[in-house]
Amino acid sequence: MGKIKKSIDTQDLLKEAFKAREAAHAPYSRFKVGAALLCDDGSVFTGCNVENASYGLTVCAERVTVFKAVSEGRKKFAALAVVADTPEPVQPCGACLQVLAEFSPKMDLMLIMGGRKGKLKSCRLNQLLPGAFRLKRGRH
Repeated sequence: MGKIKKSIDTQDLLKEAFKAREAAHAPYSRFKVGAALLCDDGSVFTGCNVENASYGLTVCAERVTVFKAVSEGRKKFAALAVVADTPEPVQPCGACLQVLAEFSPKMDLMLIMGGRKGKLKSCRLNQLLPGAFRLKRGRH
């Protein structure tokens, strides 16, 4: 895979995602997910999924990372790594893809997906969500 941007290695970003996965709160599904988001300035934000007994209130790891970054003033992203304890790489759900699209106007965010057996899959956001929903800003 090589380097992504800002001297961060793909493997390092995946390691951060696996580390974040350890903190997941998934008592219902037992499906723990971790994510690491590389910002354009080189900073990295991590997150894990947080489940709730009222399933609709559960938040995916990918959205946790985006919300943490945005709450710290970052809105330009270079890559997102997402991992789970699955044999094959796991990809973000549709809701997470739509949230990522909000911060990737050109839909060129690099997504790196990994599973426990070391298999990787990478692609650009536009490959998984070619028809992202868009609103013109300032118009209602």
